[in-house]
Amino acid sequence: MLTPTDEELLREYVAGRAAGFELLVRRHGSSVYQFAQRFTHNGAASEDVVQETFLQVSLSASKFEEGRKFRPWLYAIAANKARDWLRGRQRKHEVSLDADIGAEPDAHKRFVEVLHAEAADPSEELEHHDNRRAVRSIVESMPRGFWEVLVLAYYHHFRYREIGEILGIPLGTVKSRLHAAIAYFGERYREIHAARREAARRIDDSDEDV
Repeated sequence: MLTPTDEELLREYVAGRAAGFELLVRRHGSSVYQFAQRFTHNGAASEDVVQETFLQVSLSASKFEEGRKFRPWLYAIAANKARDWLRGRQRKHEVSLDADIGAEPDAHKRFVEVLHAEAADPSEELEHHDNRRAVRSIVESMPRGFWEVLVLAYYHHFRYREIGEILGIPLGTVKSRLHAAIAYFGERYREIHAARREAARRIDDSDEDV
């Protein structure tokens, strides 16, 4: 027996079979929670986002357009619910240096690879704790539009067109924002890395003068 698609399960729910909706929640609840967690960094808020997202799915199921893909639609709702929470919190977020590659073939593999490619000497990489602190500092200054595209591509493996659907922006804007986000991240990281190396050099010079 073939496994029903998300779209088929949603149609079953609209037809009055609640089991279809329950399976959709089981399939996607965990990943939507992880998505919300990256926005909010708050477990309770992420649970609320998941509940509100699937409540909206339930309320809007009958309006779901034939031929549309369920998953981008689901994440569009989740993104809106997470934004609602963020508007009241003004929170910033940390992106992992080991974020997986997105679905597009021309996307960068991982942030850490971008950073290492620019480092003059891998042996001089920042310690793990300092890396995390540097990443946090960079993301706190990153425009929200960059961050949203980055998370959908690198963490949730959406294609560019799907990201555009989720965020309500043109395909060209998705590409330009993702590339700009990577460039922004790399430039800021290199600035921090260079500043730390210069500080270390000055310490070494002062030690030699003693």
